[in-house]
Amino acid sequence: MSKKKTSHQKNNKKRVSSAEHDSFSERGEHKRHRRGDEYIPSDVDEEESGDESGREEPRRGEVEFEEFEETPAEKKYRLAQSFLETLREKERRREEDKDDIEGSDEEPRNREGERDSRITELLQQKQLEDSSRVRRSIASRVRKPATNEGCRLLVKHWQPVTAVAVSEDDTLGFSASKDGTIVHWDLDHGKTEKYHWPSDEVLKAHGFRGIQGVATKKKRNVLALAVSSDSRYLATGGLDRHVHLWDIRTRQHVQAFPGHKGPVSCLTFRLGTSELFSGSFDRSIKIWNADDRTYVNTLFGHKSEVLAIDSLRKERVLTVGRDREMHLWKVPEESQLIFRAPASSLECCCFINKDEFLTGSDDGSIEVWNVLRKKPVSVLKNVHVAFKEPKSRSTIPDELPNGHIEEDAQAPCKPSSALSWVSSVAVCNNSDLAASGAGNGSICLWAIEDQSRGIRPLFELPQVGFVNSLAFARSGKFLIAGVGKEPRLGRWGRTPACKNGVFLHTLDLEK
Repeated sequence: MSKKKTSHQKNNKKRVSSAEHDSFSERGEHKRHRRGDEYIPSDVDEEESGDESGREEPRRGEVEFEEFEETPAEKKYRLAQSFLETLREKERRREEDKDDIEGSDEEPRNREGERDSRITELLQQKQLEDSSRVRRSIASRVRKPATNEGCRLLVKHWQPVTAVAVSEDDTLGFSASKDGTIVHWDLDHGKTEKYHWPSDEVLKAHGFRGIQGVATKKKRNVLALAVSSDSRYLATGGLDRHVHLWDIRTRQHVQAFPGHKGPVSCLTFRLGTSELFSGSFDRSIKIWNADDRTYVNTLFGHKSEVLAIDSLRKERVLTVGRDREMHLWKVPEESQLIFRAPASSLECCCFINKDEFLTGSDDGSIEVWNVLRKKPVSVLKNVHVAFKEPKSRSTIPDELPNGHIEEDAQAPCKPSSALSWVSSVAVCNNSDLAASGAGNGSICLWAIEDQSRGIRPLFELPQVGFVNSLAFARSGKFLIAGVGKEPRLGRWGRTPACKNGVFLHTLDLEK
């Protein structure tokens, strides 16, 4: 038994000694020790580790770099804190100015509490206005101008202006015309810049596909444009059946979206996003992503040409067409609500808020709609009545051969349908102020009643020519009108006395 024990002990000693000198076990034990909280590496460990320490040092640096990298949530928090500090500083300066005038012995703690309460109310009010839950009262503050000094010509165009747009901060404006000219103008300094079309090779590199037929003669004809909320992208469309994307900062062409089989007649960006919607004469609405430069989806439902389009912050799109229908598209649900006009074709449309809409018809009518009703809530007829000049009595026979007396010989004038068409409507964002334009020589301002009770007229602004596009400043301080001698989509009428260009109407608001 003693011999067996001694042999067994020897075998165990051999195993222990082999484990002590095993390099693999040393590495494993070294790693286990390094995981401990109280392990402090020595010079001997560094020498024994050899190349391993050299491989682990960069990893430590990478981990430290990742720890200090700012996450999106942290960035939002930092920006929110800086924004709050800016608001507090403004309120503090306002209080100091007030104290210099009036004087106050109030304690600093009470002042800080009141200051934070005012900032909270301001932020809540701004959030409600941005979400269209609260309507700003501007219509009751607009004063009728005594003279025409508030109207001035901003930009001249060679051919009729087809579309205008204003940036979110009311500093930049954009206009386009039938000759393909796209102009960028600064509202503060009055400077203008033209967007230059790139060569055919560059257009093809950006996705442009060749066009055939009559459109080749007027391929630069621009019918619509839209500006993104961040003032980064400008989208244009026209007879070349493409949606063109421009970088506002560099004034350069960046992308051409093909896909439409007819002229692109209307464009709009969804507020706060880079999502772009385009309507066309091919009866479809296409969705694009400006940041990714990609096609997203196509919406079908109209039975005729799509003429106008509008959108707000929510994923809903409003369109009208020559099929006498207005469609409210619910993009995520892939569904639509259809509203039918009473008698005539709808020429233009815009959102009042997420549940109310405003449209203009080719018979001179303006309609107010609600999402809960398929028919208009209110209809105002003949809001832009225009009359032709009466013919001379000497040139009109009193009687025709059959003995019937012509009506023109009795009536002093005859209504002109082309001049009475409501070609554009606009609503000041989150407010009760609206405007409509036609070719009768005036722009009508309207006050939108609460609870979908309709609209009432305020006054008219004189404007010679066809008002093809309207755009309000977000502040409501001015109105931009794109005017031409001819209508936007045709040549059904003409006013030779008009100047093709962009006009600015200053609105005097009571404080």
